[in-house]
Amino acid sequence: MHLRVINPTVSTEREAATLALLTGAAASGTRVSAATLPAGVASIESRRDDALVTPWVLRAAREAEADRCDAILVDDMLDPGVHAAREVVDVPVLGSAEASMHLAATLGHRFAVITATRSTCDPVIEHARRFGVAPKLTSTRSLDIPTAEIGRDPEAALASMARCARAAVELDGAEVIVLGLTGVGGHAPAVSARLAQDGIDVPVIDPSVTALRMLESIVEMGLRSSRRTFARRPGATSSWPEPAGAGDARPMV
Repeated sequence: MHLRVINPTVSTEREAATLALLTGAAASGTRVSAATLPAGVASIESRRDDALVTPWVLRAAREAEADRCDAILVDDMLDPGVHAAREVVDVPVLGSAEASMHLAATLGHRFAVITATRSTCDPVIEHARRFGVAPKLTSTRSLDIPTAEIGRDPEAALASMARCARAAVELDGAEVIVLGLTGVGGHAPAVSARLAQDGIDVPVIDPSVTALRMLESIVEMGLRSSRRTFARRPGATSSWPEPAGAGDARPMV
């Protein structure tokens, strides 16, 4: 099985760490490759950012299918372009937010999502409504640290993650924590351990790993997105500017 991870930003700094995390989490027969967008934004922290990268996510999805990938993971907690990509390709497409929220809803009655910045809190709530899990979302809490800066002081970031998770449990009533910090993943076990030191025994979910394992199961079961929900529009074509220095705009069917 070949799974393509789309990093829906132009930042290549996160690619190696994400590949290492997901390759380590994948089943032995799964090959994981990554693609970073040629244009867009350095991090997705608002609805504007989501809108700007969506055309490039669709192009990356088409390229993944052309590379004969079996499934596509869009690795960001705003799931940019995920539902649109399901209309464009025939292989399964899943975003980190949708996968992790559905898992959280099965592990407890109430869950919280920890985000990097406050600007992503409302979009996460909107996604929970779209995914049908809003009644179980008890809160969103942010580190108030831009995504690009989290890796500069890992210990401080980890302490902030644990502090937000503890507050979500003790003050908001969360029973499951979604650590919604894609691109700087791999912290879920450490956050879980810190909570355990305080006597707090709740699941802490890594969205990227969750989406990867869910996609593996979908592929193994021979499933894909419903064409009743994500229908193709016959004859539809689109084009967009190429990144600086590239050639003419390419059409997309």
